[in-house]
Amino acid sequence: MKSLSLDLPQGHLEGVYDDRFAAVAEAFIANFSERDEVGASVALTLEGRTVVDLWGGRRARDDAPWQRDTVCTVFSATKGAMALCAHILADRGLLDLDAPISDYWPEFACNGKEDARVGMTLDHSVGVPHLRGEVPPGGFYDYDTMVRRVAEEPAFWAPGSRQGYHAITMAWTVGELVHRAAGRRLGRVLAEDVAGPLGIEFWIGIPADIAPRVSPMINAAPDDAWLATRFVKAALGEPGTPTQLFMRDFLLVNPNDPACHAAEIGSANGIANGRALAGMYAPLANGGSINGVRLVGPDTLARMGRTSMATRDDVTLRTPMRFSEGFMKAVDNRRVPGTVNSSLIIGDAAFGHVGAGGSVGFADPDCRMSFGYAMNRMGTGLLLNERGQALVDAAYGALGLRSDTSGAWCG
Repeated sequence: MKSLSLDLPQGHLEGVYDDRFAAVAEAFIANFSERDEVGASVALTLEGRTVVDLWGGRRARDDAPWQRDTVCTVFSATKGAMALCAHILADRGLLDLDAPISDYWPEFACNGKEDARVGMTLDHSVGVPHLRGEVPPGGFYDYDTMVRRVAEEPAFWAPGSRQGYHAITMAWTVGELVHRAAGRRLGRVLAEDVAGPLGIEFWIGIPADIAPRVSPMINAAPDDAWLATRFVKAALGEPGTPTQLFMRDFLLVNPNDPACHAAEIGSANGIANGRALAGMYAPLANGGSINGVRLVGPDTLARMGRTSMATRDDVTLRTPMRFSEGFMKAVDNRRVPGTVNSSLIIGDAAFGHVGAGGSVGFADPDCRMSFGYAMNRMGTGLLLNERGQALVDAAYGALGLRSDTSGAWCG
């Protein structure tokens, strides 16, 4: 492994990388020198071995250095951790993804949701992408109240009939099913069944002693291209739609509020770094187990990576999207009019999740690679911006894959 130690005007970069993946280190440096990165970390594993572990920059503009143990909010990349917890329970026979939700959560089976099934909460088809009623400031931090409100919410569509991104409410549709199946809340399941056994630092609801290590987040600066997208136009001009409600609700999750860090919002407020994201997906890139830690078996792993829902017009995001049960699949919107930074170009077998602003974690079982990237300066767009995609592209190039023209990296 080679060492990186480099001082830039943007801050100090350091870490280690296998020489085969030198292009990832070069892309990481270029993100700071050319793409306005502020603080970030990136990590890769290959066949279970760490081949890239880099970090650096600053925790925020003119703030302390981003250090090896710095963590930050990874927004919807948290959904991958939540989905993993659900699949672990399914693998153990505690949660049946094909069963009616009413088997576990009778209160949910009302207002057009009577026939909803568990797997629909994972692939964004269950029909409650948002709450129509107002949510007070701090309301998303009250788990029990949100569980009740989501259960009572009338369906926006017949469950299973459409796909619309459940940006925030997935925290309670999936999170409460995990709670009822496991007898433990989601944050505890993640800590005890995933993060602890794997030795990674990933929390949904951080302990108090972790707070000093959390980097503040820097909001994206909207530009003309982003404001002209179909998503933003709908969010600003179509009241009461899932798109408009997404924009309303997103602003109620404040990544710089300690109360948000301590809450349990399994769709949006996970705290981690690139190393934790890559570490979480490493077993999933290697048959479901790594270093004696078994998360899931082959049948469950196959289901995790198989596309469950796909559409050319996601009801919430207003762009083509593809999902397995709980994870994003490769999606290429580079040539779709009215989109900006709304693609995830990974391998066709890969699955993972992007977070608002551009963080990402995924596993690619075909390549036996896992990847994680977290940063504190958010970018515009719905999926990856050029900083995250540049790192992903460099990783696949280092593995010898030739082209992404098809919309997914291939040999």
